[in-house]
Amino acid sequence: MKKILDYLVPGTSFAAIVFAIAAFSSSNAATHPLPVTEPAPITLTDVQAVPVAQPVDLTHAAEKALPSVVHIKNTQNSKIQTVEYNDPFEDFFSDPFGGFFGRGQGGNGGTRKRQVQTPKRTAAGSGVIIRSDGYIVTNNHVVEGADELTVTLSDNKEYSARIIGTDKTTDLALIKIDGRNLPAIEIANSDQVKVGEWVLAIGNPLGLNNTVTAGIISAKARTLGANGVESFIQTDAAINAGNSGGALVNTNGQLVGINAMLYSQTGSYSGYGFAIPTTMMNKVVDDLKEYGTVQRAILGIMGTDVKNYVDQQKEKGEEVDLGTMEGIYVDKVVEESAAEEAGLQKGDVIIEVDGQKVTKFGDLTGIIAQKRPGEKMSLVYMRDKKKYSKTVTLKNEQGNTNVVKNADLDILGADFRELTQQQKEQLDIQYGLEVLKVKGGKLKDAGIEKGFVIRQVNDQPISTAEELDAIVKEVSTSKDPVLIIKGIYPTGKKKTFVVDLSE
Repeated sequence: MKKILDYLVPGTSFAAIVFAIAAFSSSNAATHPLPVTEPAPITLTDVQAVPVAQPVDLTHAAEKALPSVVHIKNTQNSKIQTVEYNDPFEDFFSDPFGGFFGRGQGGNGGTRKRQVQTPKRTAAGSGVIIRSDGYIVTNNHVVEGADELTVTLSDNKEYSARIIGTDKTTDLALIKIDGRNLPAIEIANSDQVKVGEWVLAIGNPLGLNNTVTAGIISAKARTLGANGVESFIQTDAAINAGNSGGALVNTNGQLVGINAMLYSQTGSYSGYGFAIPTTMMNKVVDDLKEYGTVQRAILGIMGTDVKNYVDQQKEKGEEVDLGTMEGIYVDKVVEESAAEEAGLQKGDVIIEVDGQKVTKFGDLTGIIAQKRPGEKMSLVYMRDKKKYSKTVTLKNEQGNTNVVKNADLDILGADFRELTQQQKEQLDIQYGLEVLKVKGGKLKDAGIEKGFVIRQVNDQPISTAEELDAIVKEVSTSKDPVLIIKGIYPTGKKKTFVVDLSE
């Protein structure tokens, strides 16, 4: 479970005050009885006419949803990794003759790299079965770095799982097990949940499998700055480490969110938990299944909530009147973006999107997260206290409306091999990846030849084909799909190549 550390003392103090008042009221009633007067007769009809608050029965929701929530074990095997460390004597002993004292290349500010063997590690989280044929949604941080994934159902049956796709930006992941007729959860529209509505958090916190906790929806469209795209549902249902990837369900046992993180000073539950809404989840899952990566729509603005902006100006001694205290203040419009094409400017205030009122940035983020590049979106905004409306065509991060797909090593058109110990000694290096054969593709276009040893890609050390593949996949969907490859030839000649992954 991710956690964000912040101050929460006022919440604890408030709870103490509430209990104190309740205790005082009870004591006062017991020690100071009021004068008794004989009540008027009450008929059966009178009793039935009096509205009585009934307790919420959550047993149906728990029974319905529990079988759909699974335990996920993430196993990371022992492996060799290249790490950086500081050597305070590096520059002192380095010299222009290639390191006479045997301390490497010199001039690196004391930074060196070495290979270390990591121990075998395990971690655990939760997941939710969304289809009876074995598709499971969880958090990206639950499965990240896994060499093996083991899924345990509520009936203790175990399955090996494979990753279909992950999305760090929303912290969501889609995995699959080979099963049939599995208890898939019913998915509700999270846009329809209301603040104050009862919900259950179901997962495997602190090793306590199949745990159910209850609370209410405390807030919607929260942004915390933990992920790239956020519009969290906030709840006071207890969420702890191990709940990550678990279910947040309504009183009908329907999924409304994927539990993702808690807000705490201690790392344990303090009354603030956060779930990714199903409207965002559905879009990510569909994209991962169809494209292998998320087709993320970008409006192309930077800004903040209007109230935050006004408060910031007040701190500077400036009074601001934007004509509203709700909405998103546009602080910057990105060049060649959908927002720029639509004519948005710095100082505009977005107050409505697709007919929905937006009061804070999380509202806007939640709506855009459901769209793909090329789709249109209507905006109502204020400029100089006057309302304007525009329709924008959203773009992807690369500034167009094309489908973005994850590239892999095939796009490079080459075969690779890890260095032998003899090669490392001959080249006086500790890590690298040899280009064994160039068949075509992007490496040939860039001029990289057989025998070249790749040492760094975009300033990240490379020792294995898996490390290179991970960088290629990440960069291929970024705004600037370019690899800066640094390495060395067998002759000792160093060279840097620029490899453009765009089509």
